[in-house]
Order: sequence, then C-alpha cells, then structure tokens
Amino acid sequence: MSNDPSREMLRHMLATLAYRGGKAVRHAPQSFRDFGAGEGVRTPGQILAHIGDLMDWGLSIAKGQQKWQNSEPLPWNQEVDRFFAALKAFEDFLASSQPLGAPVEKLFQGPIADALTHVGQIAMLRRLANAPVRGENYFVADMAAGRVGPEQAPPKREFD
Repeated sequence: MSNDPSREMLRHMLATLAYRGGKAVRHAPQSFRDFGAGEGVRTPGQILAHIGDLMDWGLSIAKGQQKWQNSEPLPWNQEVDRFFAALKAFEDFLASSQPLGAPVEKLFQGPIADALTHVGQIAMLRRLANAPVRGENYFVADMAAGRVGPEQAPPKREFD
C-alpha cells in the first residue's frame, strides 16, 4: 500500500467514480442502453463502454504502457460489470507499491476526469429517458478509497 498522499487521492477519486457511476447505472430500465437523445448523441451503452475504455487506458498509463482501445458496447448488465471490473483493476494497481508510469495529475486530468464527465452524461440521459436518478448531497456521502465495486454505502441525504 502506498503512503503517497497524491496516489491516495487518486484512489479516492476512483471510489467517487464508483459511487456516482454506480448510482447512475443502477436500476436503469433494460431499454436505457440504447436510448437515443438525438442525432450525434452517444447512447448510454456507448458512453458506458467508453468509460470502461477510459479506465483500461488509465491503468495502462499507470503501468507506463499507454494503450487505447474502442470497445463495442456490451449488453447493459455486462457493461456495468465491466465498469466495476475496470475500476477494481485500476484501484488494485494504485493500492500496490508498483511505481506509477505517469504523474498523478495526468492520470486525473485524462481518464478520471473524463470518466466523471461521462457519468454526469449518463445521469442526465436517465432523466431524459424518464428514469431519473435521485439527487444527493455527495459531500456527506460515504465514499472510501478501495470501495470501487457495485456494493456501495447507501445514500445519506437524497433529494428530489
């Protein structure tokens, strides 16, 4: 385990992504994967596949061997599983004593910040698809480095 505060902050960012991303994808209707908001707008399935690619890319950068791939969207539940598996693989590496192949600032500004943006898009598309996610005071939410799976703490303060 690392004692580097900036590396620990990255781990907390991944936990935040897991919490917020999990909330955005959880209990989505079956039809949501292919919801079309308009011409030229990615579907939720395409966005979630892209987030998985971002996490795979982030891990490859952290390992010092940057590699990008464009994945075709899987069925929704499989894509959700891939999202959490990719987060776990990235988290496991960050929690290890392996040296980082890039500065933490670059890991944040590239794959992690991009993924957070796309989680917001999925949440917005849920509302447009008449399957909204309840708002929440994320400041008081229980997020912790290392907690990057589908099982998350329940919300402490949601609102409509």
